[in-house]
Amino acid sequence: MKRRSYKFLGVAIAASLVIAACGSDGGSGSINKPSKGTSGGTVYILTQGEGITHLDPQRNYTGSDLAFAASTMHRTLTSYKYADGGEGSEITADLATDVGTASADAKTWSFTLRSNITFQDGTAITCADVAYGVSRTFAQDVITDGPTYAISYLDIPDGGYSGPVELNTATTPEEQALFDSAVSCDASNTITFRLKVPVADFNYAVTLLSFSPVPKASDTGEGYDSAPVSSGPYKIESYVPGDSLVLVRNENWNQASDPIRKAYPDSIVYQFALESAVIDERMIADAGNDQTAVSADGLLPENLGTIFDNPKFENRRQDGYDPYVSYTAFNVKQVSCLEVRQAVWLALDREALRTAAGGPYTGDFADGFIKPALALDYAPGKVVEGLNVDGTPNTEAAIAKMEEAKTACPAIYELATGDGLKFDHGDTPTWAKLVSIWIESLKAAGIVLKSNPIEPSAYYPTIMNPETQGSMSRSGWGPDWANASTVIPELFCDCGGFNLSQNSEDPAYAAFAEKVQMARAETDRKAQGKMWQELNQYVLDQVWAIPGSFTKAQDIWGSKLGNTYRWGPYGSFNFGDLYVNS
Repeated sequence: MKRRSYKFLGVAIAASLVIAACGSDGGSGSINKPSKGTSGGTVYILTQGEGITHLDPQRNYTGSDLAFAASTMHRTLTSYKYADGGEGSEITADLATDVGTASADAKTWSFTLRSNITFQDGTAITCADVAYGVSRTFAQDVITDGPTYAISYLDIPDGGYSGPVELNTATTPEEQALFDSAVSCDASNTITFRLKVPVADFNYAVTLLSFSPVPKASDTGEGYDSAPVSSGPYKIESYVPGDSLVLVRNENWNQASDPIRKAYPDSIVYQFALESAVIDERMIADAGNDQTAVSADGLLPENLGTIFDNPKFENRRQDGYDPYVSYTAFNVKQVSCLEVRQAVWLALDREALRTAAGGPYTGDFADGFIKPALALDYAPGKVVEGLNVDGTPNTEAAIAKMEEAKTACPAIYELATGDGLKFDHGDTPTWAKLVSIWIESLKAAGIVLKSNPIEPSAYYPTIMNPETQGSMSRSGWGPDWANASTVIPELFCDCGGFNLSQNSEDPAYAAFAEKVQMARAETDRKAQGKMWQELNQYVLDQVWAIPGSFTKAQDIWGSKLGNTYRWGPYGSFNFGDLYVNS
């Protein structure tokens, strides 16, 4: 799925998936969800981040940011249902009149748009606006960090199209014609996608905001990120990174054309750059405006006992699995030695990390990158030989691997034991504690680790840039829908959109990439699942990344809020569905 918002990774060290294959959000507290909401009031969202990573729909790819923007500002052809538990992982029609029509070979998909759908200025949303939004994905020099399913799936030759001329003046009419053939509109306002491979669940792909409409005349390229045009019930009144984002009602939103969103509050205020300890203090105190607030960052480990051991918080808390698996990606171009990568894994004190991050509240040690809830795709992974199942370090085995590295790859050995490996992580209070465990664990095996703290809202843009990414980068990932086709290719193949491993020059990569394409094209779902299991093991064998945990997350909210469920596909509050109790 979407990558995990880094603000959450500062609290828990791992994650898991609650999606269509799993029927519950695992919440342990009462969900304040009466059957009927009320309108009015202001909902506040509190975060330590400096801003939203991306408000541009084609660049938005972080779970909580997707949940926020999708439920308030940006509509898509289909949407996940607004519900907790398993129902919230089912899709329903949004801008489209239904969930799409596929050809027999699943290589052509069509969606007819509703009538009376408009942007915030009242102009009609047309098929051409959706097609233009999709075309922006291809302008990779401008539209960075977003999902790339359109590039992977649409029937356009690799490198044949580089985005609309509005974003890439070098695009020729012939190149634009390739896109217009793959994405076409007709007089009935029906958009048709022609794919290069069969995708039986493409109607799940279009829940992503990368398939949202954008009015061509309003596209300001990089500037669109701070002032996107709304197609939902709210629009931006003001946005000052480091301070706040204020959404107010979009007077041109038509409730009759939107069967999903109820738009209960009059306004939604995102408050940025708050100290995490202060957020927890305010949420615990539950005073004034904080009675209608939620914390977007989860809870600090030291406050978990306070909240979950005290019955007075019973109706203001929840604890359960979320949609992510945490992991640490190696930059294989920098750490091109398998033995060194294995040594890091063996030396790491995973149990100390879990304890520091909240103990049992953080979840379970992961044995791969596909979580068990993806039942067709999951199989227990075989981890590096010698890894202690209890999470304690095997320093002796790590030292032995480093001895092998001394001969097998002396240059990387010298880097790891000399100048050291740069470790990217969030600049948060919790990570200030966690990184010291990393450093001391690896030091015992002779490996030098250099901490590289990054401000949370700038974290993903930093690590996704090959020029600024370190030797190792901490992240979390969950499926975009219930298929590991949205996990393995996305994380470890250049055909995906989030390959932090930079592994394309690894000798083991070519065979892996070929197997990925075979798995993508497999239409027998059980057979495909077996292929994803094998590819997950392939990644483990190469240690292109170290799996962290199948994690849980904890939430708290103010006493005057309703609909405080965790939206399973995003592992986040459904911010736009919250309401204020009068």
